[in-house]
Amino acid sequence: MYKTLLFLLSCTAILLSNNIVAATNVGLNYGLLGDNLPPPPQVINLYKSIGITKIRIFDPNVEVLNALRGHQDIGVTVGVKDQDLAALAASEEAVKGWFATNIEPYLTDVNITFITVGNEVIPGPLGSQVLPVVKSLTNLVESRSLQISITTVVSMANLGESYPPSSGTFTPLAREQLTPVLKFLSEKSVPILVNMYPYFPYASDPVNIHLDYATFNTEALVVQDGPLGYSNMFDAMYDAFLWAMEKEGVEDLPLVVSETGWPSAGNGDLTTPLIASTYNRNFCYKFDRAGFLEQANQAFLGRTLQPENDAHHLGQQESFYCIGCPCEGSVS
Repeated sequence: MYKTLLFLLSCTAILLSNNIVAATNVGLNYGLLGDNLPPPPQVINLYKSIGITKIRIFDPNVEVLNALRGHQDIGVTVGVKDQDLAALAASEEAVKGWFATNIEPYLTDVNITFITVGNEVIPGPLGSQVLPVVKSLTNLVESRSLQISITTVVSMANLGESYPPSSGTFTPLAREQLTPVLKFLSEKSVPILVNMYPYFPYASDPVNIHLDYATFNTEALVVQDGPLGYSNMFDAMYDAFLWAMEKEGVEDLPLVVSETGWPSAGNGDLTTPLIASTYNRNFCYKFDRAGFLEQANQAFLGRTLQPENDAHHLGQQESFYCIGCPCEGSVS
């Protein structure tokens, strides 16, 4: 089974590395929860100058979408706000109204390629609202022959078992809420987007999970799962999700990694600039060997308005982005 990865690191403040490399397939999450942020036109111009060709915004922000007008070389993923899901799930007319307000005005000069319905709402109280909205939006874009894919973004919290990877299974609530979405996306050949952070399982059990395993900092096999061996947690997490999908009868659905990274502060010795840079450097080296690494240099300095915790610092670190990277340990 061949899967394609799309890496989009969360960014409110972005601290990028040293050398610009010409890029054709790179992606970036454009977060806006901060102050002292540059205006969107400046951000878009910077992204273009360093070869960014894919941008994800978490809601249909008018200023950002207006700044993207005329930049057809940038593929844009637009998110539906979580708080809008209930109204949209209850009414196809509401979906048409949302589309007319938030997408329609930009179709002629903004290259909108994806719409994501909710961000990590499955599994949870809003999870059952995702599929109706995905279906309604899919019907709408198909009726107009628009090349826009409709999907959702989920987290690894959908897994009830993940160790070893071949034991990967969804939680009961994920089976109820996520599996129907996966089967619908599979029918449409549209990928599922998954946020995948090795930091979180490591932080929950730093005694038994080795830091080197979590940060790509060893080539020694740490986990042996039948014929497959794993030297890093990222590959193990990825395969665990694939195994969970296969157990639900979903075997050919592309899995896109929509976010990854490591906090640079917020949780004591588990989150330091050194560990964050180690994770990002080694993550990029893993894919650079395959010729897919794209690097960029520029610093955006913005103080986030989110609560001061480890997630707060996920964007404030050395960051690299690549798309089209084959997962070396994927289930086959």
